Amino acid sequence: MNLIKGFVCGCLTIFALSMGCTNQQTVASNKPSSFYPIQPVLIKNIKLTDSFWLPIIEKVQQKTIQYALDKSAEEGRFENFLLAGGKLKGDVRGAMPFDDTDVYKIIEGASNSLLSAPNPKLEQQLDSIIEIIKIGQEEDGYLTTWRTINPSKPPATWVAVDEGKRWEHLEMSHEMYNPGHLYEAAVVHYQATGKKNFLDIAIKNADLIVKTFGDEPGKIKAVPGHQIIETGLLKLYGVTGNLSYKKMARYFLDQRGKKEHHKLFNAYAQDHLPVVEQKEVVGHAVRAMYMYAAMTDIAAIDHDESYLGAVNALWKNMVSKKMYLTGGIGARHDGEAFGENYELPNLTAYNETCAAIGSVYWNHRLHQLTGKAEYFDVIERTLYNGLLSGLSLDGTQFFYPNALESDGVYRFNRGQCTRQDWFDCSCCPTNMIRFLPSLPNLLYSTSSESIYVNLYVSNEAQLTMADTTIELLQTAQMPWNGAVSIRVNPSETSEFSIKLRTPYWSQNSVLPFDLYTFNTSIDEKIQLTLNGKTIPYEIEAGYITLQRKWNKGDTIALYFPMKARAVATQAVVTENQGKIAIEKGPIVYAFEEIDNSLPLEQMEIPSEGPYQTQFQKKVLNGVEVLSVNNYKAIPYYSWSNRGIGKMKVWVNEQK
Repeated sequence: MNLIKGFVCGCLTIFALSMGCTNQQTVASNKPSSFYPIQPVLIKNIKLTDSFWLPIIEKVQQKTIQYALDKSAEEGRFENFLLAGGKLKGDVRGAMPFDDTDVYKIIEGASNSLLSAPNPKLEQQLDSIIEIIKIGQEEDGYLTTWRTINPSKPPATWVAVDEGKRWEHLEMSHEMYNPGHLYEAAVVHYQATGKKNFLDIAIKNADLIVKTFGDEPGKIKAVPGHQIIETGLLKLYGVTGNLSYKKMARYFLDQRGKKEHHKLFNAYAQDHLPVVEQKEVVGHAVRAMYMYAAMTDIAAIDHDESYLGAVNALWKNMVSKKMYLTGGIGARHDGEAFGENYELPNLTAYNETCAAIGSVYWNHRLHQLTGKAEYFDVIERTLYNGLLSGLSLDGTQFFYPNALESDGVYRFNRGQCTRQDWFDCSCCPTNMIRFLPSLPNLLYSTSSESIYVNLYVSNEAQLTMADTTIELLQTAQMPWNGAVSIRVNPSETSEFSIKLRTPYWSQNSVLPFDLYTFNTSIDEKIQLTLNGKTIPYEIEAGYITLQRKWNKGDTIALYFPMKARAVATQAVVTENQGKIAIEKGPIVYAFEEIDNSLPLEQMEIPSEGPYQTQFQKKVLNGVEVLSVNNYKAIPYYSWSNRGIGKMKVWVNEQK
């Protein structure tokens, strides 16, 4: 343990091992693959200057990553690789069969951080971690440490199994979930550093998967219990050009739900029907998001209409019937799962942080495939509310579930009714680390003819259209104010279009479909000027398109009307009848006991307001506090940062 402790504290040379790695196969490119007609602008080409998101990401980079490394060391995450490789003796450490993935996700988040903020010390630290991982990999590429250490003694909280062959308990063993996160992290690390040390480990494992599974004689007919290996394989395909990885991913998807192929894992694991026949989001929400993301990849790569039809139907079902106002998904603690249509409880809402992250990944792919802005309305709502709520303001406490109500008693957060500093199942904290440094990847995207401005976040970006380098300087005041300025600096006068997303909330709609509606309308229209002159516009597929020859210094100014308003839910959602929630722009508000003298259950709020908001720099790291009828509310993402207490998003409507 002294060895591990020394490493986490900053020792960068745990073992005097060679850092040179033999490349397992030809690698095509360390640039992101181009499966999609619309591509994100790379993280390394975007410099955030935003007063909202930049401090959050810097906190993850400067504090949360090291915090998670320390916690992982304490709980034996690194030690397991050394045990598996025979460098230490003892039993498996930790509680979960997927503990390996916490290490992979930290590497992925750190690698995303390196893309935007080069850090030689962090990069060396990652090299040391990768060497530890390499020690735990078996000769043929197998890499799931608990089973290598002792297959008859799985992690403490998992059901005991008889010692047997690999892959015999795929419904629970996570023997393919672990590699999925390995592949995802290895590709990002390679893109960030150009090094193949981690990628080679992933390739060696992926080759074993391809050799092991399939319908050919001698192979195992099976599908993963917990999906994510599919997107990981497709990312490996993107950087290696190895078609067998794409075929393997498609095989796992094509065979899912086919009882003649394997014993089904049923709806919990989205293994109840063939994927192209699935129309309703069911089961474990995180597994679902990762599978739907992979299905969207296949729809893009293979131009498969059956896959596209399925993901479209699944997305519509989720957004119109099973998504919370905060963008959270997964109503039930039991099975961490979606409930029935319109089953959206508040006190017992699950809304796992990992599921919110998975939803962003899926919606981003759908946008890359279609160019429709509606997917970014879901992304934006999720980012500012049901995803960001998973991380405390100090960067060291977490929500696993994200409830929309708390009575201060019900221990919804894996045994606590407030945030926790870690979990025995630590997938959510490390997933936040994995995701948040990649946020710049969402801001812009490009097609052959257009630049898409998807999120309004202050930044400096560089991209290329045809042979022209273009600098974009965006200044935004989101989420508190709707004013946006974008300065366009092409290297030379050039013609292309810029597409400006028009959020649903700026047009008197909460989201696509009518699950939620505003109780009042804003008469004010979106304002648009170009070089100081008001210009007419039309909105198509959620974007205003400006097609012209652009000159250096051209400046777009936008103003999105932003007013706090009450939101109601469809009558079929019985939980919310007689109640309203309040949101302003992309921000959903929550009433906390600490700010209000009257018990929350007795509060009544008028649906027409008036609601006042005022930015208070000293409250919760700086937020707009909302006032109505002597009651106060704070942004939902910031609740439970001041101790245990009651909270409500949906409050009684004043009659």
